[in-house]
Amino acid sequence: MPFPIDAVRACFPALSVPDRVYFDAPGGTQVCAQAIARMVEHLETGTANSGGVFATSRDTDALAEEAHAAMADLLGGDPGEIAFGQNMTSLTLAVSRALAREWREGDELVVTRLDHDANVAPWLAVAADRGMTVRWLDFDPADGRLRLDELPGLLSDRTRLVAVGGASNALGTVNDVAEVVRIVRANSSALVFVDAVQLAPHLPVDVRELGCDMLACSPYKLFGPHQGVLWGRADVMARLEAYKVRPASIDPPAHRFETGTPSFESQAGVLGTIEYLEWLGEEVAPRNNGRRERLLAAMRAIADYERDLSRRLLDGLARVPGLKLWGPPGVEGRVPTFSFTIEGYRPDAVAAHLAKRDIFAWSGHFYAVEVIRRLGLEQAGGLVRVGLCHYNSADEVDRLVEALRGL
Repeated sequence: MPFPIDAVRACFPALSVPDRVYFDAPGGTQVCAQAIARMVEHLETGTANSGGVFATSRDTDALAEEAHAAMADLLGGDPGEIAFGQNMTSLTLAVSRALAREWREGDELVVTRLDHDANVAPWLAVAADRGMTVRWLDFDPADGRLRLDELPGLLSDRTRLVAVGGASNALGTVNDVAEVVRIVRANSSALVFVDAVQLAPHLPVDVRELGCDMLACSPYKLFGPHQGVLWGRADVMARLEAYKVRPASIDPPAHRFETGTPSFESQAGVLGTIEYLEWLGEEVAPRNNGRRERLLAAMRAIADYERDLSRRLLDGLARVPGLKLWGPPGVEGRVPTFSFTIEGYRPDAVAAHLAKRDIFAWSGHFYAVEVIRRLGLEQAGGLVRVGLCHYNSADEVDRLVEALRGL
């Protein structure tokens, strides 16, 4: 059936503001009405801390349990393997410190030149503290794809972890995480940590199929509020000694990374986000039974719709004089994040030109500092980044192209 774009757009209050075009999704999406309603409901009907015998505390505990289960269904894991945090970066830093307790001088880590710094800097800091060796997996500047043929040579019996992104927030490249895991398992006993922040809003995620050990994403880039989510295999999480206060729970294992009082209203918002995706799954595939099946149907429909939008955008960008696209040249093997430069214009000037026309896009390095260095674009000001999302329309894509042609 056709993608219900009008009904989808009606679920996002921010889209009702006249004339605005939101192509800034890689930095944070707009929030669906279901998430907002859940947050307001929790705050208006009485909030409380966890663990009490009175009604509002019991309600808060039930809400948190439901939110963990909902995120587990989205990612294909179990509720006890889910931890909430302020954002992916904070959770990754916490996990890196816990893992470092087991690592020693001379151990090794593998990071990539394609990742957001949130999946690079925490591991570099651990390596510096422990006297570990960092090995870098490169990507091909011509098409933005990781050079996986080089990965076996970077692994040894001293490799403790391989950190890889599910998709590049700078170039849109979708990495073959399952193949990364296969290579790692064949050549070492290392753990695999996945940054799925840019993957989760656009494609179905199944942590069991990927075979990784830990995976993190950010609901605020997934149509929800500011939160981070960490999934970790139960056996891996159970052995980690997290930095936490002494009374904090260690059961289920992942919860040891939920330090302090969490943002329960944000967990409510995440639950609303999952309910929105369930609704979308029912719209596009009414015969699906079970939340996981509805979520997968929603994500498949999102991927198909965004693929069509991406083709339209690529056709339009090809007509912009002096524009160079960086990363994968077509729609295959990418999420709908497109970065480019335009001859004769600095990226910040292009972003400002678009902003004057109420078209919101980013410029710079987007915290993907290794990507910009590898492409040799530091002095030029980085890239212009346009991120499509399933709530964007074909008319908005055309409006962007016309604005770029009017430079």
